[in-house]
Amino acid sequence: MGRIAVIIPCYNEGKTIGKVVRDFRQALPEAEIYVYDNNSTDDTAARAREAGAIVRRERRQGKGNVIRTMFREIDADCYLMADGDDTYPAESARDMVELVLRDGADMVIGDRLSSTYFQENKRPFHNLGNVLVRRLVNGIFHGHVTDIMTGYRAFSWMFVKSFPVLSQGFEIETEMTIHALDKRLNLASVPVEYRDRPAGSASKLNTFSDGFRVIRTIAALFKDYKPLTFFGWVSALLMLVAVVLAIPVLVEYGQTGLVPRFPTLIVSGFMAVFSLLSLSAGLVLHTEAKKSAQSVELQMNVLALLHEKKREEQD
Repeated sequence: MGRIAVIIPCYNEGKTIGKVVRDFRQALPEAEIYVYDNNSTDDTAARAREAGAIVRRERRQGKGNVIRTMFREIDADCYLMADGDDTYPAESARDMVELVLRDGADMVIGDRLSSTYFQENKRPFHNLGNVLVRRLVNGIFHGHVTDIMTGYRAFSWMFVKSFPVLSQGFEIETEMTIHALDKRLNLASVPVEYRDRPAGSASKLNTFSDGFRVIRTIAALFKDYKPLTFFGWVSALLMLVAVVLAIPVLVEYGQTGLVPRFPTLIVSGFMAVFSLLSLSAGLVLHTEAKKSAQSVELQMNVLALLHEKKREEQD
């Protein structure tokens, strides 16, 4: 069994973090448990330390910033990430870790949506948002991921050290999923029982502002990872507008030999030009994206060799 690190980003989770650390200690006694305190104003750090966790601090606010630091600083063969709000069961930890260490999964998703999430979660807009994001990501990136935004995941060393963290906040889970789908990494899923926050514990997720950031992240990554498809749709829409504007003008010209609506014709011409420019941008960026994907594959091969050499030296 390889080295296991349980990593828990935390912000004002003093009411629950002690229990979370103890639960994961019982489920994975061989693991090192890290709690990263993200500028909490309560006793989160003290409670985590009392429960036996290694406590570190990340001063840059935002879950994405915390995860960036955790991935950079911690070295392990398997990383199990969970939230500090006691909504994820530690009983599923062993199954998730073994899928990484035994079966070679790069990312294991703790799937709430196939279990108790819709019964336990009391925020209906969160339910709708999770379903919407799942359909968008799976539709755009041709995946079959059952839970896009879960905070309960296990990762291989390769995933952690090759994943470029760009997000700063709660949209980080969506970014992880899209990265794994785009790079054709080995994904697995384990249904987990979700339980709502206990009384006195408040969610830090804002339904609308954070939801908008997630949608914006999907759009940005769609553009970055699939530029030809993205700009191809933009090009098609602009060309459709150009054709719709041009048809009445051309029909009238055919009937009378006159073009009385020059402004409409000019706008139609500009739309057609913009359409061609968009398609050209998509073609150029598609080539760059393909080169980037090839570079990532080579980097992952190098990382695999370095990791294997490091393990041999440790043995």
